[in-house]
Amino acid sequence: EFDLQNGHVEWAGAVTELTGYSYSEMQNFNYYDWLDHIHPDKRKRVQQAFKKCWNTGEKFNEEFRFRRKDGSYFCVENKGVYLRDEEGRVCKALGVMKDITEIKLSSEKLRESEELYRSFLQNFKGIAFKLDSNLIPIFVEGAVEEITGYTEEDFISGRISLPELIDPEDVQLLDTSKNKMISFPNSIMEYEYRLRRKDETVKWVHELIHNIYNASGEIEFIQGYTYDITQKKKAEETLAKAEVIGMREIHHRIKNNLQIVSSLLSLQADKFRDTDVIEAFRESENRVVSMSIIHEELHKSEDTISINFAAYLRKLTSELLYSYRVGNEKIQLFLDVDHIFLGIDTAIPLGIIVNELFSNSLKYAFPKGADGEIRISLFRQLQNLEFGGTLKGEDIETDITDSGMNSRFTLSYSDSGGHFPENINFRSPETLGLQLVNALVEQLDGTIELERGEKTEFIIRFEEKDFPRKS
Repeated sequence: EFDLQNGHVEWAGAVTELTGYSYSEMQNFNYYDWLDHIHPDKRKRVQQAFKKCWNTGEKFNEEFRFRRKDGSYFCVENKGVYLRDEEGRVCKALGVMKDITEIKLSSEKLRESEELYRSFLQNFKGIAFKLDSNLIPIFVEGAVEEITGYTEEDFISGRISLPELIDPEDVQLLDTSKNKMISFPNSIMEYEYRLRRKDETVKWVHELIHNIYNASGEIEFIQGYTYDITQKKKAEETLAKAEVIGMREIHHRIKNNLQIVSSLLSLQADKFRDTDVIEAFRESENRVVSMSIIHEELHKSEDTISINFAAYLRKLTSELLYSYRVGNEKIQLFLDVDHIFLGIDTAIPLGIIVNELFSNSLKYAFPKGADGEIRISLFRQLQNLEFGGTLKGEDIETDITDSGMNSRFTLSYSDSGGHFPENINFRSPETLGLQLVNALVEQLDGTIELERGEKTEFIIRFEEKDFPRKS
């Protein structure tokens, strides 16, 4: 960015990597210093282009060679625009310099000598190909048979085409890349996909394609390279498995440590006879247990980052019913929870919320030995951020992974133990349990409502964006 009024220059990005100059050195560049680093064979053309943009307001777009600090040159695509103030005077110049050395070298080599290009391919460990504008192969050379199991002639003759070999699960990825190439014709498309060989074995490949233009600016052909990255993918898979094993071990140790804390709280409570003190220890113990169960479920989960919250609730409420079993033998629990997987940052606060509400019901809502019901439901609504549509509960298929979906949850907790005391403001309570509930709802960026009547019902709503794919 050049401020033409005070001469101030601002640079950002890979300045040192491309030019060899430090940021502080480039800050001292003025327009003429920058112009002096353009190769003489394009310097006058660039000056004329700048003058034209200054007069017409058009955007600047030129390619030239730029001199590095060590005296070498690299090819640059420079795009820019002049900004004008309220009075219409040019006040700033904004520009972006992109290193296109590799693309230029590739294009020049192809134009200089087809034979030179072919000799390079003799030692090439991947596949190089050229396609016409209709995506018909002009030539396919390199490790064709080694990677695909087919010969070069199979592709050139049309007996087999590369799209036929693409794994069906990856076809959509390539279609998306083709559409991007149409929208951004000067870009290089780069992607990875699975390729089914002639013998039905599968290889992972990395592919790069880009358009090559003639002197008239029209697409002359499409050039691409395909590399076998199967071993790399296997290594990544091995590493990922090792990471999962490591995370599983971490969760296992955290669970064990929390269980030790829980046991210590239980032992400490045994030293007191004051029921209030004993109850305080038991509440703390249950909170620790609620977190311990989450780490136990994470330890057992496949991905170690999300848990089946329905299974977690069943285990948590079972522990609490056992903890408060005396006098509550006739209390019935009804769980209605979607098949939902939640990440640890959501599961822990939500688990503690249920722990507090459930414990509170078992302690205060029902007379000793009385019949009663506790109902807990949790369901998810998917809202399409682009079209505004929603899906709820059983209408949600398990493979929905669209990043354009926003996941909203509703937790309903109720007991039949009678009216919630009118003199208690649940949003500003004096008890630690309800204080925790409000604080954790806020942590989830959620809302909480209380409905008083024949039953007491808490309704908590919150969102979790980019929810795990495994839901």
